[in-house]
Amino acid sequence: MPHAKLSVDIPDHTWIGDLSTAHPEVVFQVVTSIPGEGTGIGLVRLKTTDPLPLITDIQSRDDVEDLELLWKHDDEALLQIETANPLPLLPVLRAGVPLKMPFDIQDGTATWEVTTSTSRLSSLGDHLDDLGIGFAIEHVREIDASRADQLLTDRQQEVLLAAVDAGYYRAPRESTLGDVAEALDVANATCSDVLHRAEGHIIHWFVEEHVEA
Repeated sequence: MPHAKLSVDIPDHTWIGDLSTAHPEVVFQVVTSIPGEGTGIGLVRLKTTDPLPLITDIQSRDDVEDLELLWKHDDEALLQIETANPLPLLPVLRAGVPLKMPFDIQDGTATWEVTTSTSRLSSLGDHLDDLGIGFAIEHVREIDASRADQLLTDRQQEVLLAAVDAGYYRAPRESTLGDVAEALDVANATCSDVLHRAEGHIIHWFVEEHVEA
């Protein structure tokens, strides 16, 4: 079963497409959404220096039927919005694909993550094409692949495993960074950079999976 990340062009004749393009610095985070064929309801978090002018712009849109301000802080606001034009999410509804929430829209582009069957992922692409919505698939990965394959490049795996084998991560350490670099026949700076990137990917994955959730 594939896990895919897509960049999707939001049509510019929808409220969120128009306004995110007009305000490219603003992040529109769709917290949750109930799409339908005729209307859609969603919770949208605005991340901007001053949300109030943007809220006024949203309210003035003909395709926004209702807007409720649920809370506002200095640079964020959470809105419940009912729209008469749920076009951006219609392909998801029609393909029957569960969309990971929340997702961000910025400068007219949404970043979607989906985990579904190959046939439904293909159907999602077909429905996006049918509605004239441009998209690009950033990556597709099998969810039964090893976690290391998903997190790290081949080179990062090689360097990290060499460091582990050398006892670099034991307490107390049994080898230095220089020892690991020498075993791999690379410069210390190169070894350090690759290890740092690998460690960063692993730490961010752990936080996302076990802390932020």
